Amino acid sequence: MTMTISLAEIAKEKGIKYFLISYTDLFGAQRAKLVPASAIAGMQKNGAGFAGFATWLDMSPADPDLFARPDPESLVQLPWKPEVGWLAADLWMNGAPVEASPRVALKNQIARAAEIGLQMKTGVECEFFLLSSDGQSIADTADCQAKPCYDQQALMRRYDVVTELCDAMLSLGWKPYQNDHEDANGQFEMNWEYDDALLTADRHAFFKYMAKSIAEKHGLRVTFMPKPFTHLTGNGCHMHVSMWKGDTNAFANPGGQDLTAEALHFIGGIINSADALTAFLNPTVNSYKRINAPRTTSGATWAPNSVTWTGNNRTHMIRVPEPDRFELRLADGAVNPYLMAASVLAAGLDGLANARDPGPRSDINMYTEGSTLPAKNKLPLNLLDALRALEGSAVLKDALGQLIPAYLKLKTGEWNDFTRHLTQWERDTTLDC
Repeated sequence: MTMTISLAEIAKEKGIKYFLISYTDLFGAQRAKLVPASAIAGMQKNGAGFAGFATWLDMSPADPDLFARPDPESLVQLPWKPEVGWLAADLWMNGAPVEASPRVALKNQIARAAEIGLQMKTGVECEFFLLSSDGQSIADTADCQAKPCYDQQALMRRYDVVTELCDAMLSLGWKPYQNDHEDANGQFEMNWEYDDALLTADRHAFFKYMAKSIAEKHGLRVTFMPKPFTHLTGNGCHMHVSMWKGDTNAFANPGGQDLTAEALHFIGGIINSADALTAFLNPTVNSYKRINAPRTTSGATWAPNSVTWTGNNRTHMIRVPEPDRFELRLADGAVNPYLMAASVLAAGLDGLANARDPGPRSDINMYTEGSTLPAKNKLPLNLLDALRALEGSAVLKDALGQLIPAYLKLKTGEWNDFTRHLTQWERDTTLDC
């Protein structure tokens, strides 16, 4: 169907002069080529060529060309620069999709779900900080309340940026429905309607690009870094998940107040693979300063510290706000949109296939009573622990195939690079030992 959509014709109809053919690598970095509309027909057929080794993919300079084939259905005409069209692309090499690439991995898991008549729908809550252009401090010096969440004055001082972003989403048909100042000084969140997992992942990837671009227009800088300030709440990326059979929500129990067996088994799959999932959902060294953090100046981190599930209680890893979906609160702002959805779907499908029991629901306040839980419920303390858990996960290895060793290789290299870094803390505490 996508090949029947002519990007060249669309360019003429919409006045698009250039296309950004974009893909997201294993580290979540967005890579692109800017292609004139006069050349898009050939790119649509064959893809734009890249050297895979030059980005965060497990490739070498000896590998053949990598081709990014644009998906016409993903087209977004930039609201702030309408002569440019953005396209999400799938990676191909030697005439076949690259299994160890994020968007292909997600499409493969979607196909697995479709084989049993299921479709995953997701929504994401993207938190970000608005910083000064040098990235060293929050942009609004007047934003200094101890509890700044929902601060009306701070929100309206950033009216121009927030509404330009929201207007852009409205024009694109994303159905945004609320924008707010979040729990940290300088932090904001914008929400749009949930949809098919691939569509949400494409929009998530584009949103990160759009937010940064519009902030730059206003002389500011956006960061999705998990924990840019030690004393402030970090950037989460809460994910709302439901599974559908056609037009029927398979998680919703008609007339009941509880989740269906399918929903509980799906949650059981996530609980079973939680430590390994952390390697994808919390993908940086900095991530573990968010999920294992002491209380912030606002009074709480709003991030999980253990593998637990609950009802409408925001101190747990999985929250069930209503009996038709669940909210996974583990992922942070650095998460790769495609790997998040792919890994969660893979774990959930395993839960369905094996009727995994999520264990008893917990309703305690994890921030005050979490220490009463056994150590096995704790999340990994650092990226290395998470990578080791991923390496030992038969579930994710079987589901994601070649992506796992590629990801482990590159992320282990990142960890090793971190360990070679000498911090000022080390000098302050051990110089005179």
